[in-house]
Amino acid sequence: MIPRIELFKDLSEKELSEVEALSEKISFKKKDTIFSEGEPSDWFYILLKGKIKITKLSYDGKEIILELIQAPDFFGGLAVLKGFPYPASAICLEDCEVLRIPKKAFLRLVDKYPSISKAMLSFLIERVKVTQETLKNVALERVETRIASALLRLSEKYGKEDREGILIDVRLTKQELADMVGTTVETAIRTMSRFKKSGYITERDGKTIITNPIKLKEIAES
Repeated sequence: MIPRIELFKDLSEKELSEVEALSEKISFKKKDTIFSEGEPSDWFYILLKGKIKITKLSYDGKEIILELIQAPDFFGGLAVLKGFPYPASAICLEDCEVLRIPKKAFLRLVDKYPSISKAMLSFLIERVKVTQETLKNVALERVETRIASALLRLSEKYGKEDREGILIDVRLTKQELADMVGTTVETAIRTMSRFKKSGYITERDGKTIITNPIKLKEIAES
């Protein structure tokens, strides 16, 4: 069943069934690569289960996580719409299930249903902005600034109100956080420990809670 992601929120059940009929369900194991940077963009993907990372290699060969995608959500859309190769890789962080729609079929859906096109444009503009900010921060900003920015971006996408502050409702390892900001896992651990001691964040059940978003924003903008 096609999940009620934002992209399809205005479609009727009949229209969702049409999308599902064009889709193929595939399972992937943890660490599997769904597609690699530079491959032809032949498929549009919907993540049904699990979590993936969208990554790009830096000039020195280091992996940088541009974005985390947690089910239900979509990915691979910009390359499909624009007709260029995938600009980054999609790698499973957990066992995953995805639906994939052939490029030509998805483009027909976009033409047929303007609500899909409108939602795609809004989401893709935001994702391009996030990618540009990530790459700029990795190159220019201090580690504390980069980690604060990454936590705030995650809170915007996955944040939920919590008794202690803003819960980032996705499990994020220190290695994943380090790869998001282009640093070592040791540096990420030290920085997060300083943030905890200062009362800016706390952690519960493997998830981060921002307890002082104002201070974290000051660090991100410093």
